[in-house]
Amino acid sequence: MKPYKRLILVMMGVIGLVVIGCRQTAVSTPTTTPTEETVAEPALEETGDAIREITILYTNDEHGRMAGLQAGASAANLMGLWRTAEAYQPDGNFLLLSGGDMWTGPAISTWFQGQSMAEVMNAMGYDAAAVGNHEFDFGLEALQARAAESDFPFLSANIRYKSDGTTPEDLGIRPYTIVTVNDIQVGVIGLTTTQTPTTTNPVNITEFDFLAYETALREVVPQVRETGAEMIVVPGHICQTSLEILAQNVSDLGIALLGGGHCNELFASEVNDIVLLEGGTAFAGYAYATFQFDIENDEVVSVDYGVRSNSGGAADPEVEAIVMRWQEEADAELNRTIGYSEGGLLRRSQGMQSLITEAWLWAYPTADVAITNLGGMRADLPPGDITLADVVGVMPFENVIVELLLTGEQLEVMLGQDSAAVGGVYRESFRWHLKATGEELDPDAFYTVLVNDFMYAGGDDYALLSVYDPDGYNTAINWRQPVIDWIMAQASSPDAPIDDAFAALVGE
Repeated sequence: MKPYKRLILVMMGVIGLVVIGCRQTAVSTPTTTPTEETVAEPALEETGDAIREITILYTNDEHGRMAGLQAGASAANLMGLWRTAEAYQPDGNFLLLSGGDMWTGPAISTWFQGQSMAEVMNAMGYDAAAVGNHEFDFGLEALQARAAESDFPFLSANIRYKSDGTTPEDLGIRPYTIVTVNDIQVGVIGLTTTQTPTTTNPVNITEFDFLAYETALREVVPQVRETGAEMIVVPGHICQTSLEILAQNVSDLGIALLGGGHCNELFASEVNDIVLLEGGTAFAGYAYATFQFDIENDEVVSVDYGVRSNSGGAADPEVEAIVMRWQEEADAELNRTIGYSEGGLLRRSQGMQSLITEAWLWAYPTADVAITNLGGMRADLPPGDITLADVVGVMPFENVIVELLLTGEQLEVMLGQDSAAVGGVYRESFRWHLKATGEELDPDAFYTVLVNDFMYAGGDDYALLSVYDPDGYNTAINWRQPVIDWIMAQASSPDAPIDDAFAALVGE
């Protein structure tokens, strides 16, 4: 790259978000709005007709948040902002990319296994998306269906069948695509986080290997160039730190841009003449890079890049109509009131942990202990009417409850996980005791333990569960159902809110 001019945008804040990330571990983000600082360099000299401009708009970890996290920050608003701030036209000099994790989130997307998000992203004009770990959440048939419905390809160069080392193109996943933008043949290569085996239900990805990022790029980049690509960009479901290391290691491959995802970060930077972008999460912001590209010498001669928050954009009518239609359909199926809370529960708070685990034990009274991973809790339970949609938003994954038999010694190992929410036990004087009897756990005694099938399959580093009890019993009970049933059993209302019952679960 021969930069004559650079616009360097420095983040002084990051858009706030929720997501576990794509991992099922907590990732919190401050709520300040990004500001921009400009460092001017000499203007680009006269370059002639060989220079073509291309602007890449980048989002990631959309997580089904088509309606936005707050008013004025929906997918429709973002589309409107792109039209005014970027002069965006789907058929113009733009490449619209996603870093993956498009679907799992609130009920408007999760209840339909991402079908609604596919329609929204089609309307927005996405050109390609990296495959995120949560694209596997609803199983391979759902992934295949969403790929068929999407007008843009799903990309991952590092997902391979264990059986023969090939890319799972039968599911709609390709290693790369080539898109022509303003006379530039752009090779777009996708990457998927190597943490996928523990950050989606492992049962869904048993057939696959996830190659190291550099290994995949060194294999695929030459193939893309042989196919005619003049410029290489790589959207990936990869956190910033890993992106920076990757940029150091592949600086010889002539890659113009590496995009990120998975950790819900919002940034724009540069390492070894490779632009690094990540667009935050939930359509709350985006990253961009505008390249001046010499088509005679196949090289970037300048680039401006940065980030913007999703604010101030007038809602695009087409996208807004799609969101409203899906919201109406979700409401019709899920907007049934099952309870009332004055205060609600914060995501992953002790109150929410107790609600889920103690509701399991309430519904399954023969069990002693319940353990679930904090990463499965994806949203607050808001104050006011509690609806089915609210519960789906809190617990969007299609998990079921598995019953295990563990010794006290094995159980204590599991209770020591930082990412665990537990019910049926309490800790006193550095020892675990059963709530039902007050008895201290006996290392040699056996206890009935409830977990979710994501954990039993090894998700979130719970691989020992299936080692301790290889014959775990799949109850076929959806992990949300006891929570729904318990809330309904409290018969709460504005005159008799459920909050005291929430507090009793915690033991307050």
